[in-house]
Amino acid sequence: MEGPTTTPTSQPCPGAQPQPEVLEPSPRRETWAGKCEFLVSCLGYCVGLSNFWRFPYLCYRNGGGVFLIPYFIMLLIMGLPLFLMEMSLGQYGAAGPITVWKCCPLLKGIGIAMLIVSSLVSLYYNVIVAWAIYYLVSSFQSPLPWSCDAPRNADLCQNTSGSTSWVSASEVFWNEQVLGVTHSSSLGDPGTVRWPLALCLLTAWVLVFLCTLKGIRNLGKGAYFTATFPYLIILILIIHGATLDGSLDGIHFYLTSDWSRLQSAQVWSDAASQMLYSLSIGFGGLFSMASYNKFDNNVIRDTLIIGIGNCCTSFFAGFAIFSVLGHMAWREQVPVDSIANLGPGLAFVAYPEALSLLPGSLFWFILFFLMLITLGVDTLFRDIEGIATAILDRFPALRDWRRKTVLLGALCTSFYLLGLLLVTQGGIFWFMLLDKYSTSFGWTIVSLSMCLGITFCYGLKQFCQDIMDMIHQCPAWYSHMLNYFKVCWIFFTPCLLLITLICSFLDTYSVHLYYDIYEFPTWGTSLGICMGVLTCLPIPLWAVVALCRESGTLSNRFQKATQPLDSWRTAATRDVARDVMYMSAISIAPSHGSSED
Repeated sequence: MEGPTTTPTSQPCPGAQPQPEVLEPSPRRETWAGKCEFLVSCLGYCVGLSNFWRFPYLCYRNGGGVFLIPYFIMLLIMGLPLFLMEMSLGQYGAAGPITVWKCCPLLKGIGIAMLIVSSLVSLYYNVIVAWAIYYLVSSFQSPLPWSCDAPRNADLCQNTSGSTSWVSASEVFWNEQVLGVTHSSSLGDPGTVRWPLALCLLTAWVLVFLCTLKGIRNLGKGAYFTATFPYLIILILIIHGATLDGSLDGIHFYLTSDWSRLQSAQVWSDAASQMLYSLSIGFGGLFSMASYNKFDNNVIRDTLIIGIGNCCTSFFAGFAIFSVLGHMAWREQVPVDSIANLGPGLAFVAYPEALSLLPGSLFWFILFFLMLITLGVDTLFRDIEGIATAILDRFPALRDWRRKTVLLGALCTSFYLLGLLLVTQGGIFWFMLLDKYSTSFGWTIVSLSMCLGITFCYGLKQFCQDIMDMIHQCPAWYSHMLNYFKVCWIFFTPCLLLITLICSFLDTYSVHLYYDIYEFPTWGTSLGICMGVLTCLPIPLWAVVALCRESGTLSNRFQKATQPLDSWRTAATRDVARDVMYMSAISIAPSHGSSED
């Protein structure tokens, strides 16, 4: 039997036609394994702790059910259009929140601002996960430390019924044992680090780090559990809440509308910030997640499913929260609003109080706090993935597995160290300051800049054409839906964002921020506003840099800085072109040494 023959590496014989070179496909950008995995992952990314922790709290603070009116108006006029805009850009450009702005280099600062906002959100968002881990561990104690059976709560639970100053055992546990806020006097007195919370925060960041290492394709499979598990818990809690005495009073408080509150800019500002928060608009994570889509994915369909599903989740989560609050108020013979006035700890006071009344409470505690941990980590590792994607797009050499591991480890470690301020005895004050000012202003400014930039710099006509190129095989009604979004992008969305931003600034000093009875000082409010404005400083700074890089008059510079880079158009078709070139080369490669032109 003859041995294997080898192909000579010497020059071909004179007169022989050159062999066509067979092109090897270069490594592709990772993509989702299927459309369902992207949808479920996006739903898990957008449906987070804000639906259970922030939304019911804002409903209480803004007059109960009346808050639903501006909230759903914001969904139709602002939330869905901005969500579609961010997803379409990421999918068409197949790039993260910074690289995607090669469609209009003048706007690259928007991507940088998104990363800053996303970093601030990640900084304090994981603290909520740390609280959930703390409660999960505490659930294994007997008796429960926030129940009336605990010896330290015996005197508290004997408080005279009907007293308006009544404080529940769960609220005392929250303030004294979890936060330690009773040992801090003010925002300027953070006190010492609560080391049990610091350990829980470390655990939370380790979970985020391990999840992010899995990559998009593996994360999509895991999302089938992480995104659907919370809905099962919501359903169980709603059914349980309906059986409790006094639950109807809580639901009545939830749905009762104080129409005079619609005149307050604070209500509209909170609705706008909650909408941006819920849909994760302005975080940059949507750019990254959509960038792993196939080019022809139906972004309009995904926008409607995810946006409406997210808001319905927030709405039904409110029933679970306020039915429990109504029962607590009925049991202690106090008004519902005295129970609901719990600030951001609403979910960590009302739910433990209610679940402790159930038979087999340990099982319910494990389910509930695992749900909170799952929601938080599910959102966070996609935020970190967005930050990492932006860095990897800029420095492709870091895509090596070891280098990426080091990068993710450095990011998570940095966030953990910075987050230690938020787990001090006065950390809740800094937590609320970040939540209220530094990010809410940032979301609005970033979203407004993105909407105006795409509409008037990149060009709305071209942007709509890009979307049509991606959904050209869809039914005709999608194009009609796109006309609705076009009207929003041109007028309604930017006007609503601008009005919200102006009213928020005007209302800042007239509506004071409180935690319980503590009123935040003026210098704290000013600091929060400065942080919010500074997060968006890269937008004008990079625009100046982009203009300075060009030559000619100011008008010429602006025109050049808004022109897409050459690599922008090829981003959408590079995979298709690569496949065509590769298959063409294979088809013309002769097996016997001859070829045709």
